[in-house]
Parts: sequence; structure tokens; C-alpha cells
Amino acid sequence: MNPPNKLLFHHNVSLTVSLSVGTPPQNVSMVLDTGSELSWLLCSKTSTNHPSPPSFHPFTSSTYSPIPCSSPTCLSQARDLPIQPTCDPSSHLCQVSLSYADASSSSGTLAADRFHLGNSPPLRTVFGCMSSSYSSANEDPITGGLLGMNRGALSFVTQTATRRFSYCISDRDSSGVLLLGDVGSSLLPFSVPLNYTPLVEIALPLPYFDRVAYSVQLEGIRVGSALLPIPKSVLVPDHTGAGQTMVDSGTQFTFLLGPAYSALRSEFSRQTRGVLQLLNEPDFVFQGAFDLCFRIPERGTIPRQLPPVVLMFRGAEVSVTGERLLYRVAGERRGPDAVWCFTFGNSDLVPLEAYVIGHHHQQNVWVEYDLEKRRVGSSLCISPTRF
Repeated sequence: MNPPNKLLFHHNVSLTVSLSVGTPPQNVSMVLDTGSELSWLLCSKTSTNHPSPPSFHPFTSSTYSPIPCSSPTCLSQARDLPIQPTCDPSSHLCQVSLSYADASSSSGTLAADRFHLGNSPPLRTVFGCMSSSYSSANEDPITGGLLGMNRGALSFVTQTATRRFSYCISDRDSSGVLLLGDVGSSLLPFSVPLNYTPLVEIALPLPYFDRVAYSVQLEGIRVGSALLPIPKSVLVPDHTGAGQTMVDSGTQFTFLLGPAYSALRSEFSRQTRGVLQLLNEPDFVFQGAFDLCFRIPERGTIPRQLPPVVLMFRGAEVSVTGERLLYRVAGERRGPDAVWCFTFGNSDLVPLEAYVIGHHHQQNVWVEYDLEKRRVGSSLCISPTRF
């Protein structure tokens, strides 16, 4: 068995992995996104030999090639993208546009070049060479693109025939490790076995069901020992596909549909009464979806007695504890207090027709995506720097 490719990444607002693209190779940083299909890089428009990071400079790569409109890649594979490609009438090149739930977007030319990963031979990969990009969030300034890792035809996973990949996000610092390939049990950096939950797959096209996402079945939610009274019908996709649960490394926090969110908000507030001081500002909503916020003394710490929030899946559980339950809002102070918000948001406020498990709640968890057996595995993980 060939050893897996190992890539280190940095996490803050997003997970950013460093690799190199082109000939000669240019170093780039890309957001690791299991919720997106097409990888893309922000491309420099100038012909200088020294592009300013984080841009990729296509003109200095001898292996770069834009995709023409007449190519099967543009005519068939790219047609599966949420926004249909268009043809530039002057250059006859395939143009792509992407948009995301957080209102960020990018647009540019479909192209191909060599992606260099670890010790493996360069992999020729189709990606978007984007001339413009807009983000509504304060992304890491070093990030110059996105690595699409879902199961779509043009995703990096599909193009490189990767049948299994996994990652560990440290909860102690900003480090992480991504492994592309099969990690045998003898190589696992822990002795606790992975717990798997099957992917939820619906063959029939539905307007709100993402068929190439890593969709799993959320069975219930506990706060401490209290099981929330959420009807099963709320947790399964309806006849339109709305209500699927996606594991998404490209989203920071976790979003729940209205009824489930309301039950969680109410129970967490009840169990933390007297432990956390409510902000009590009805008009304050962090990032448009997080409306349960608290005041914690600037020099204080998060109380240790917070109840864990446990997400229950078929065959697996994810427990969110301690500091991962709250997030400090930068620049917001109320007298001697800082503002912290609950890290579970209301999908209905985005609006988003799904449950999304973000990377903030995947910290200290070894997450494995097994495409061959159509399942997602999880286990506690140690610091990535030790692997």
C-alpha cells in the first residue's frame, strides 16, 4: 500500500492548505472545502514574473492551459456546476462563476495545470482561474483559492481518483493535517477505532438536496443528559430535499434548521442560567445567524461547567464541549465584558435549507471521508504535529 500524501494546514476562519501549482511550481494557499466542487485560484492579470501573493500567475506556467468552450469538460462535466458555464465570445474560453451560502463569490476561466502534492507525481487538474473574488467574511489574507473536495465530477477528489481522505484539526493551536489516500490502521495516530456513519444518498434530483455533498443522518441532539424534543421528521430531508445534514470543512460554524435550533437554544439557555450572563440585545445577531450571545469579563475565562452539546448520528456521535461552544466576537465589548456567541446558528436566518456541521465543531476529531464504502468516520485525534 502506498503511503498517503500528507499536507499540513492552518485553521482560523477557514482551513487553509499549502501546496504548489504549475511549472515551475508556484506556492499557493487554498481553503480546504468538502462542501464545494470546483477548485479555484485567484489569478494575476499581469505578466510580471513576480506575482504578488496570494495570486497564481498562469502566464509563467508552461503547463497551464485554459479550457475552450468546445471542450467536453466545458460542455458536459462543467454543466453539473450549480451555475452553468458561459462562453466568452472574444476568446472562446469556458467561463465559470461560483457563489456560496455566505454570499461570497468568484468568477473566471476554466483551466488546467499541474498540482503538486507531497512525493507523488504532479496531477493535472481542472480548476477555475479566477479574475475576481468577493468574500463577505474576514478570510485569512494568505488564502488565494479553494480546494473543492466534494463528490462532484470536477472536484479535486474525483479528478485525482482519491477514494479516501481524512484530516485532524487541532483544538490546541491553529495546526492541522490532511491525508490523501488510504491510512492503514497501523498508521493511525491513535488507538481508538473510527466510528462510521453512512452517507445519505438520494438518486432522484431534488431542488434542495445536494447529491454530491457528504450528507449524513442527524438522529438527535443532547444538551448534557437532556435529549432535545425534536421530531424525527424535522431531521430528515423532505420531498424537496430540504433538511439534509452536510459535513462541511468550508463552513466555520454549525447551522441547524429553525425547529431544531430553537430547541437547542432554549435548553442551552436553561442549563447555563446563572452560569453565563446573557447579552440581552435582541437586535444583535453575529454573522446574521447567531443570536444567542453572552457577556464574559474581558479578563475572565469560559466557565468550565458548560453542558456538552452532542450531535447524534447513525453509528457515531460528535460532542462539542468547553470553548468550542462559544466564540468571541472581535471588536465587541460591553463595558468590562467581551461578547461571546453560541457557535450553533439558525439556518433559517441565512437562509439555508440544510443542517451544516462546520469545522469549528470538528476540532480534536479525526474525520475520514470513505468514498469507496460511502461513509464518514470520526474519532478523537491527538495533535496533528505528532503524526
